Amino acid sequence: MNLYKNVREFWKDRNSEEFKELRRKRMMEWRRQPTSIRIRRPTRIDRARALGYRAKQGFVVVRTRVRRGSRRMPRPNRGRTGKNLANSDITSSRNLRWIAESRTARKYSNLEVLNSYWVGQDGRSKWFEVILVDPTHPAIFKDKNISWIRSKNQRRRVFRGLTSSAKRARGLRNKGVGAEKARPSRNAHGNRNK
Repeated sequence: MNLYKNVREFWKDRNSEEFKELRRKRMMEWRRQPTSIRIRRPTRIDRARALGYRAKQGFVVVRTRVRRGSRRMPRPNRGRTGKNLANSDITSSRNLRWIAESRTARKYSNLEVLNSYWVGQDGRSKWFEVILVDPTHPAIFKDKNISWIRSKNQRRRVFRGLTSSAKRARGLRNKGVGAEKARPSRNAHGNRNK
Protein backbone atom coordinates (compact mmCIF):
# COMPACT_ATOMS: atom_id res chain seq x y z
CA MET A 1 0.00 0.00 0.00
CA ASN A 2 1.50 3.33 -1.01
CA LEU A 3 1.57 6.55 1.02
CA TYR A 4 -1.40 8.24 -0.67
CA LYS A 5 -3.60 5.19 -0.20
CA ASN A 6 -2.69 5.04 3.50
CA VAL A 7 -3.55 8.72 3.97
CA ARG A 8 -6.85 8.26 2.11
CA GLU A 9 -7.81 5.29 4.29
CA PHE A 10 -6.92 7.23 7.45
CA TRP A 11 -9.17 10.16 6.47
CA LYS A 12 -12.03 7.83 5.49
CA ASP A 13 -12.18 6.16 8.90
CA ARG A 14 -13.13 9.23 10.95
CA ASN A 15 -14.58 7.19 13.83
CA SER A 16 -11.26 5.62 14.82
CA GLU A 17 -9.73 6.62 18.16
CA GLU A 18 -6.46 7.62 16.48
CA PHE A 19 -8.23 10.03 14.11
CA LYS A 20 -10.38 11.55 16.88
CA GLU A 21 -7.35 12.22 19.07
CA LEU A 22 -5.42 13.82 16.22
CA ARG A 23 -8.43 15.94 15.26
CA ARG A 24 -8.88 17.14 18.86
CA LYS A 25 -5.24 18.26 19.06
CA ARG A 26 -5.42 19.99 15.69
CA MET A 27 -8.62 21.87 16.52
CA MET A 28 -7.08 23.17 19.76
CA GLU A 29 -4.06 24.42 17.82
CA TRP A 30 -5.95 25.82 14.79
CA ARG A 31 -8.40 27.83 16.93
CA ARG A 32 -5.49 29.94 18.24
CA GLN A 33 -4.14 30.63 14.75
CA PRO A 34 -5.23 33.50 12.47
CA THR A 35 -8.26 33.06 10.23
CA SER A 36 -6.10 32.56 7.16
CA ILE A 37 -2.60 31.11 7.48
CA ARG A 38 -0.11 29.91 4.89
CA ILE A 39 1.20 26.40 5.56
CA ARG A 40 4.33 24.65 4.32
CA ARG A 41 2.66 21.49 3.04
CA PRO A 42 -0.91 20.17 2.66
CA THR A 43 -2.55 18.36 5.56
CA ARG A 44 -4.21 15.91 3.14
CA ILE A 45 -1.52 15.29 0.53
CA ASP A 46 -3.62 12.73 -1.37
CA ARG A 47 -6.56 15.15 -1.77
CA ALA A 48 -4.30 18.07 -2.67
CA ARG A 49 -2.52 16.14 -5.42
CA ALA A 50 -5.81 14.86 -6.82
CA LEU A 51 -6.94 18.49 -7.13
CA GLY A 52 -3.79 19.61 -8.96
CA TYR A 53 -1.25 20.49 -6.25
CA ARG A 54 2.41 19.80 -6.97
CA ALA A 55 5.33 20.27 -4.58
CA LYS A 56 7.10 22.83 -6.72
CA GLN A 57 7.63 26.56 -6.86
CA GLY A 58 4.57 28.59 -7.75
CA PHE A 59 2.14 26.53 -5.62
CA VAL A 60 0.92 27.86 -2.26
CA VAL A 61 -1.39 26.22 0.30
CA VAL A 62 -3.41 28.35 2.74
CA ARG A 63 -5.64 27.06 5.56
CA THR A 64 -8.74 29.25 6.05
CA ARG A 65 -11.36 29.24 8.81
CA VAL A 66 -15.02 30.05 8.10
CA ARG A 67 -17.84 30.37 10.62
CA ARG A 68 -20.44 27.61 10.26
CA GLY A 69 -24.17 28.01 9.81
CA SER A 70 -26.43 30.50 8.11
CA ARG A 71 -26.06 34.25 8.17
CA ARG A 72 -26.97 36.12 11.33
CA MET A 73 -29.11 39.24 11.46
CA PRO A 74 -29.81 41.48 14.45
CA ARG A 75 -33.21 40.87 15.98
CA PRO A 76 -35.56 43.84 15.45
CA ASN A 77 -36.08 45.49 18.85
CA ARG A 78 -38.69 48.12 17.95
CA GLY A 79 -42.37 47.98 17.06
CA ARG A 80 -44.30 44.81 16.43
CA THR A 81 -42.56 41.50 15.87
CA GLY A 82 -43.07 40.50 12.28
CA LYS A 83 -44.06 37.04 11.17
CA ASN A 84 -40.77 36.58 9.29
CA LEU A 85 -38.10 37.79 11.65
CA ALA A 86 -35.41 35.93 9.67
CA ASN A 87 -32.88 35.97 12.48
CA SER A 88 -30.91 32.86 11.62
CA ASP A 89 -32.51 31.25 8.57
CA ILE A 90 -30.99 33.49 5.91
CA THR A 91 -28.73 31.20 3.92
CA SER A 92 -26.10 32.39 1.47
CA SER A 93 -26.28 31.33 -2.16
CA ARG A 94 -22.58 30.50 -1.86
CA ASN A 95 -21.37 27.46 0.08
CA LEU A 96 -18.78 27.79 2.86
CA ARG A 97 -15.99 26.36 0.72
CA TRP A 98 -16.56 29.02 -1.94
CA ILE A 99 -16.59 31.71 0.78
CA ALA A 100 -13.25 30.41 2.11
CA GLU A 101 -11.76 30.49 -1.39
CA SER A 102 -12.96 34.06 -1.96
CA ARG A 103 -11.55 35.34 1.33
CA THR A 104 -8.22 33.69 0.62
CA ALA A 105 -8.09 35.14 -2.90
CA ARG A 106 -8.69 38.64 -1.50
CA LYS A 107 -5.79 38.25 0.91
CA TYR A 108 -3.40 36.76 -1.69
CA SER A 109 -4.40 38.99 -4.59
CA ASN A 110 -1.45 38.10 -6.85
CA LEU A 111 -2.35 34.37 -6.83
CA GLU A 112 -5.16 32.42 -8.50
CA VAL A 113 -7.29 29.84 -6.68
CA LEU A 114 -6.91 26.39 -8.20
CA ASN A 115 -9.11 24.37 -5.83
CA SER A 116 -9.78 23.61 -2.16
CA TYR A 117 -10.77 20.80 0.20
CA TRP A 118 -12.16 20.29 3.71
CA VAL A 119 -9.70 19.53 6.54
CA GLY A 120 -11.70 19.87 9.75
CA GLN A 121 -14.56 21.38 11.72
CA ASP A 122 -15.83 21.92 15.21
CA GLY A 123 -19.12 23.25 16.54
CA ARG A 124 -18.38 26.82 15.47
CA SER A 125 -16.01 26.76 12.48
CA LYS A 126 -14.94 24.87 9.38
CA TRP A 127 -11.41 24.77 8.02
CA PHE A 128 -10.53 24.48 4.33
CA GLU A 129 -7.16 24.32 2.64
CA VAL A 130 -7.03 26.41 -0.53
CA ILE A 131 -4.51 25.63 -3.29
CA LEU A 132 -3.21 28.80 -4.92
CA VAL A 133 -1.03 29.19 -8.02
CA ASP A 134 1.24 32.08 -8.99
CA PRO A 135 0.52 32.60 -12.72
CA THR A 136 3.61 34.80 -13.19
CA HIS A 137 6.11 32.27 -11.81
CA PRO A 138 8.53 30.81 -14.43
CA ALA A 139 7.96 27.26 -13.12
CA ILE A 140 4.21 27.62 -13.80
CA PHE A 141 4.91 29.27 -17.15
CA LYS A 142 6.96 26.25 -18.29
CA ASP A 143 4.68 23.51 -16.91
CA LYS A 144 2.22 22.56 -19.67
CA ASN A 145 -0.14 20.85 -17.19
CA ILE A 146 -0.86 24.05 -15.22
CA SER A 147 0.07 26.86 -17.62
CA TRP A 148 -3.62 27.15 -18.65
CA ILE A 149 -4.17 29.20 -15.47
CA ARG A 150 -2.20 32.07 -17.08
CA SER A 151 -5.00 32.62 -19.61
CA LYS A 152 -7.08 35.82 -19.50
CA ASN A 153 -10.21 33.69 -19.13
CA GLN A 154 -8.95 32.41 -15.76
CA ARG A 155 -8.26 35.79 -14.13
CA ARG A 156 -10.00 36.22 -10.75
CA ARG A 157 -11.71 32.90 -11.44
CA VAL A 158 -12.97 32.38 -7.88
CA PHE A 159 -15.00 35.62 -8.01
CA ARG A 160 -16.57 34.60 -11.31
CA GLY A 161 -17.68 31.19 -10.01
CA LEU A 162 -15.25 29.03 -12.01
CA THR A 163 -13.85 26.83 -9.21
CA SER A 164 -15.41 23.43 -8.51
CA SER A 165 -17.11 24.52 -5.26
CA ALA A 166 -18.54 27.58 -7.03
CA LYS A 167 -19.90 25.49 -9.89
CA ARG A 168 -21.60 23.21 -7.37
CA ALA A 169 -23.19 26.22 -5.63
CA ARG A 170 -24.34 27.62 -8.99
CA GLY A 171 -26.10 24.33 -9.80
CA LEU A 172 -23.83 23.48 -12.74
CA ARG A 173 -23.02 20.02 -11.40
CA ASN A 174 -26.42 18.70 -12.50
CA LYS A 175 -26.94 17.77 -16.13
CA GLY A 176 -29.86 16.55 -18.19
CA VAL A 177 -33.55 16.69 -17.30
CA GLY A 178 -34.33 19.17 -14.54
CA ALA A 179 -31.15 21.21 -15.02
CA GLU A 180 -32.28 23.30 -18.00
CA LYS A 181 -32.51 26.53 -16.00
CA ALA A 182 -28.98 26.26 -14.57
CA ARG A 183 -27.14 27.22 -17.76
CA PRO A 184 -25.74 29.64 -18.75
CA SER A 185 -26.53 31.05 -15.28
CA ARG A 186 -29.30 31.42 -12.70
CA ASN A 187 -29.60 35.11 -13.47
CA ALA A 188 -30.28 34.37 -17.14
CA HIS A 189 -33.33 32.31 -16.11
CA GLY A 190 -34.65 34.59 -13.36
CA ASN A 191 -33.28 32.41 -10.53
CA ARG A 192 -35.68 29.62 -11.41
CA ASN A 193 -33.28 26.74 -10.77
CA LYS A 194 -33.00 27.40 -7.00
